[in-house]
Amino acid sequence: MIKINTSVLLAALICSTTACSKQSASDENTPHQPNVLFICVDDLRPELGCYGNDYIQSPNIDRLAETGTVFTNHFVSIPTCGASRYSILTGMYPRTKGQLSNEAIHHFISGKPEGEVPETFIHHLKRNGYYTVGIGKISHYVDGLLYGYTDSVGTELELPHSWNEMLFDPGKWGTGWNAFFGYADGSNRQSRNKQVKPYERGEVDDDGYPDGLTAKLAVEKLKELKQKDQPFFLGVGFFKPHLPFNAPAKYWDLYDEDEIALTPSPDLPENVNPASLHESGEFKSYQAGDEKPSLDQPVSDAYQRKLRHAYFAAVSYVDAQIGKVLDELEKSGLAENTIVVLWGDHGWHLGDHRVWGKHTIFERALKSALIIKVPDRSSGKQIDRIVSSVDIYPTLMELCEVDMNFETDGTSMLALLEDTNTPSWKDTAWGYFNQGISLRTPRYRLTKYFREAQPVVELYDHYADPNENANVASQHQEVVNELLPLLEQGNFGIYQD
Repeated sequence: MIKINTSVLLAALICSTTACSKQSASDENTPHQPNVLFICVDDLRPELGCYGNDYIQSPNIDRLAETGTVFTNHFVSIPTCGASRYSILTGMYPRTKGQLSNEAIHHFISGKPEGEVPETFIHHLKRNGYYTVGIGKISHYVDGLLYGYTDSVGTELELPHSWNEMLFDPGKWGTGWNAFFGYADGSNRQSRNKQVKPYERGEVDDDGYPDGLTAKLAVEKLKELKQKDQPFFLGVGFFKPHLPFNAPAKYWDLYDEDEIALTPSPDLPENVNPASLHESGEFKSYQAGDEKPSLDQPVSDAYQRKLRHAYFAAVSYVDAQIGKVLDELEKSGLAENTIVVLWGDHGWHLGDHRVWGKHTIFERALKSALIIKVPDRSSGKQIDRIVSSVDIYPTLMELCEVDMNFETDGTSMLALLEDTNTPSWKDTAWGYFNQGISLRTPRYRLTKYFREAQPVVELYDHYADPNENANVASQHQEVVNELLPLLEQGNFGIYQD
């Protein structure tokens, strides 16, 4: 609901001139609640300049960080696209195995009648006076419409009650899914029967890949939204650096492949069953790849550098597209009253522990980028406290002055934004996948698997071992015993038979 400044109303009542009345009316129509620009980036590790990684070129995201708050220990709930987005959009940890699936939103939200509890935080903003626009991949389906990889474009919205507008430009690829897996010549993984490499150095400009078209669409939509007399929510979902790691050549040229460092975790973690990891199935579906990684045999150092180079180029490419949107926000004057959230839907193993992909509950897959800029409130801060994606829902509602008469699993981070040392913050985040639950605290990651393969309990000491190279549960049973009751607080029975 738009709040009207009572002093403006009083001024309108006592003004007798036409000019004064017109000015008062203009002030009254100005949105007083902040707008929200929510930028989703697929598979984005917190491996950016603003996170202290000087080998990554991400100047536009870094510029956002300089005027916002960087969360250095932000964790998603589930390390797969659709389920992670279901969790952040609803503010809830998973209650069933189905909520660990990429189809979680489809199965639990799509096609349902509008209920008392909103389907997402976007829906709740819409109910409270916000004009909501989605561009690209905000939920799981890449253009917000339900249809299969090789089908014609669907007509049913994945989120039926959240959007005033849902937009996407598929360009030369024709459909959202073709664009998502698209190559510079207009082909895609499906049309080429997976006989494609997991990377491409394209001799094209920024609009030669889909994210360039998404940025252009977002810029034009910001110009339109500026003319509205109500606050807006604009969600912009970029594809890269999701596989395939495709980017224009100029972003590849930012890096010297020979100087790219290898993973600090080249081997399986000590005292860990391979069942805790995976065989990089999604990565290997790009069947023309130079090598096929496995837990038994890592890729060569040269190929690892090639793939990391490709990922870094994709990050720099999407960073440039984000920069175009942020530039328009500034140019239009909207930045003065717009909250900006940049969120990575999960991390990614770049050969770490011999894995190429997400789908583990190790740090590399659960930790992702989160930057929040609040006008007149945050500037160049860094918050090292443990936060979860489920905390974003109540945070946005408090910042937007929207009441919640229902509960989520998250806690508003407004107190942290105001005082990073606030003693009341819980400093816990839970992650779920692969028959396991993982708890992150400031020092430890404790993971418990519900399976037969031993060991089923893993403990990583992040003070001594930030790359999680050794499970030390058997050496520190007292720490395990102390943390297990806390881990169980996040056990909602999803692995029970």
